Amino acid sequence: MKAKYIYICLSACLLLIAGGCKKFLEQPVLGQYQGDNFFTNDANAKLGVNAAYSPLTFTDASSNTIWVLGDLASDDAIKGSSDGDQGDFLSIQNFNINPANSAVEGLWKRYYDGVFKCNVVTDGLTASNKAVSEAVKNDVVGQAEFLRAYYYFNLTVVYGDIPLHLKVETPEELQSPAIPQAQIYAQVEKDCTAAASVLPISRTGNDIGRVTKGAALALLAKTYLFEKKWALAASTAQAVDALGVYSLLPAFADNFRAATKNNAEGVFSILHTSGLVPYQGNNLNAWFAPRPLNGYGFYLPTQNLVDNFETAPDGTVDPRLDYTVARAGHSYFDSVFDPAWSTTGYVSKKHTQPLAEIPVSIRGDGNLNYQAIRFAEVLLIEAEALNEAGNSGAALAPLNKVRKRARESYLNDSSLPGFGTVPAGLLPDITITDQSQLRDIIRKERRSELALEFHRFFDIIRYGSAYAGNALKNKPNFSFTTNQFFPIPESERQTNFKLGK
Repeated sequence: MKAKYIYICLSACLLLIAGGCKKFLEQPVLGQYQGDNFFTNDANAKLGVNAAYSPLTFTDASSNTIWVLGDLASDDAIKGSSDGDQGDFLSIQNFNINPANSAVEGLWKRYYDGVFKCNVVTDGLTASNKAVSEAVKNDVVGQAEFLRAYYYFNLTVVYGDIPLHLKVETPEELQSPAIPQAQIYAQVEKDCTAAASVLPISRTGNDIGRVTKGAALALLAKTYLFEKKWALAASTAQAVDALGVYSLLPAFADNFRAATKNNAEGVFSILHTSGLVPYQGNNLNAWFAPRPLNGYGFYLPTQNLVDNFETAPDGTVDPRLDYTVARAGHSYFDSVFDPAWSTTGYVSKKHTQPLAEIPVSIRGDGNLNYQAIRFAEVLLIEAEALNEAGNSGAALAPLNKVRKRARESYLNDSSLPGFGTVPAGLLPDITITDQSQLRDIIRKERRSELALEFHRFFDIIRYGSAYAGNALKNKPNFSFTTNQFFPIPESERQTNFKLGK
């Protein structure tokens, strides 16, 4: 198995040590940081970068709110639960958003904390540091550069123009204005390129789980896509494929099953493990599970999303629908699904687990990774970029690889009814090369393939005002001009006076 996964917990023993490191890294900045105080050997260098991974996790789903901003603001999901439970999340859904909104505040604080922890590493492992071996230094700095790029990519996609911090700063230096999004993207490109030049293609032993060259190239390709640098997006996505270490899983659902969560499709995955101290479980398992099964009942898929999935002439639906969404007449893992569990009639499945794996007594300690970038997305980046660059014929190959895998789940997943035969006409290869028509097909495919993986709102926005207006037409408060970015949090404006009011 190829090594491409974020590995937060190298061992139970190391977790305890890392917990102490985390406390050290979270101390307030009182003056100029001195890297020599901590980065005195290879082991400490690795511990330092371990801390930089921690804000990515969903050990607390209420503070890592990328799912709220990425999907509840979109046409794919609604908040669920009761209106009074996490009312700020409902405000995101309805675009009644103020700068003190807890989801807006939460992601900002969490991801800038990640930036800070990356800067601790890059500040402490400069060329003058001779206490850490060159091999470890290069690798650890490469990991920190990638993680900083990932944090900044998400921050600028969410908030637009934002401050850029590239070192541990004094309180005076932290007073920094927001700079144009183009400059943030340029830094993401720079960090991804630097990381890709030093990170290994694969990992072994205790390093399995740390980011690799493929993750850096995939994020770079995605950044180019968002910048509409089509040729660069396509060639960089192709460079990920050329590494020869990634492939689509035969069964789509294996990306979201605990037994197969570490796999050849995961380019950048955020690991969660149940039963550890400190706690490292996936808390989304509790938030998204239905209330009758001891969940919180949040994050309910919409009919609009369900309708996006294609159907064969005989009525057989794209198998990704039932891998993604629980619906009437189909099971919710090892439980009988009741549509009354949800006001939409649907429940999300991608981030939740069967009771046989995570019983009701430990609902909040899930065992699933968050698949931040899958190889399927890399292929769809390539397809979209090629089409937008005017090479629609070449875009068909990566697009059809994704569709082929989806339909051939019927040949590779014995749990599917009719296993062993692909239903006639289901998800046929696309042959259309008209750029406009193919654009719509690729967008529709991306929505089905990546549904409920926290990307949808950001795709809606990057597709432009007309697309966004149509997709979000049932949200009367939505204005593309006003809402394409979320507001910089009020707490940040109160401490960073260069942001203005």
